[in-house]
Amino acid sequence: MSLERGAWAQGFALVAGVDEAGRGALAGPVVAAAVVMPESPRVPHVTDSKCLTAARRETLAVEISDVALSFGIGVISAAMVDTVNILRATHMAMRRALEQLSPRPDLALIDGNSLPRLDCSARAVVDGDRLCYSIAAASILAKTYRDRVMGHMALLYPGYGLDSHKGYGTAEHRDAIARLGPCPVHRMSFEPFRSAAQLLLDV
Repeated sequence: MSLERGAWAQGFALVAGVDEAGRGALAGPVVAAAVVMPESPRVPHVTDSKCLTAARRETLAVEISDVALSFGIGVISAAMVDTVNILRATHMAMRRALEQLSPRPDLALIDGNSLPRLDCSARAVVDGDRLCYSIAAASILAKTYRDRVMGHMALLYPGYGLDSHKGYGTAEHRDAIARLGPCPVHRMSFEPFRSAAQLLLDV
């Protein structure tokens, strides 16, 4: 928790970690989580959610939720991603997650190299989900929440395998799109949909 301790030493009493899940997916929402973790007790084995199994993430998500001083989840739909672009949608999700925290944090440590406009101080942390405990905790909450959403979407739109690849552009997913076409939760501003739409316009 070196980044959190440094912030506390600078007078930031409540420090939130913020991360997103689903930014590069072809389908489904982008989800962000914000979490304020206490210095003690500390949940062991918290790290970048991509380095954990699904079962381990679920276990840690429960433990993080139990000890967190506050946490929030922000969800932006695929349709809104298409409307505003993925960077703005990601920032919107982060703001929504932070707005749910009570009390509001004094500082947000945000994974990545760009910052949304916030009503609190913020710092970008490149590779934050590997380097910062609070951001890693947020990455686990965001990933587990989004995975559950994609499981629900798999029931609504069968045949795409959304519960297995979670909307990312795997060979299985692209084959399903080629067979079935897009469904309402696909991001039409992403490839391969954008090029296909342009081809239709050019005909």
